[in-house]
Order: sequence, then structure tokens, then C-alpha cells
Amino acid sequence: MMKILFKPFGLLAGLIAARLGKSIFSAVWSQIDNAEPPPATAPHATMGKVVGAKALEAATLAGTAAAADRIAAKAFHHLTGYWPGKDPEPK
Repeated sequence: MMKILFKPFGLLAGLIAARLGKSIFSAVWSQIDNAEPPPATAPHATMGKVVGAKALEAATLAGTAAAADRIAAKAFHHLTGYWPGKDPEPK
């Protein structure tokens, strides 16, 4: 039951993380290059620039999503006393 109640927290965290991640990536990329990140099919972009841009974007979005998920789980736990994820196996 509690996992169902956590779904809105997770969805909201995902939406916020996507927006924030894109903003962070844009800010970081603007420090690297004045131009927009090249798409994979850009004819004059180097392989390193295309792959580097996509790798940086993926890392930024993944890190932001993980932080948002963690914050949502902690907020849910604070409000309800229930941790939304799996309990680790006892040692």
C-alpha cells in the first residue's frame, strides 16, 4: 500500500530531475563549447565531441535522477515513517 503512495513522489522527482538535469548539462556544456552540443549525425563534428557530449549528458541526467530519487525517498520517509525501497538483506 505504501509503495503506491510513494508513486506520486517518484513521478514528481523524475520530472524535476529531468528539467534540472537538462539545465545543469546546458550550463556545463556552455563552459566547454560556445556552440550547442552536436547531434550524432552532424557532418562536421568530430567523433570525440559527439560521444563526449552524449556521455556528459547521460552522466548529468543519471546523477540528477539519482539525487532526486534519494531526496524523494527521504522526504517520504520523513513524512510517513516508511522507507519506500527494499530493505537491505540482514547481515
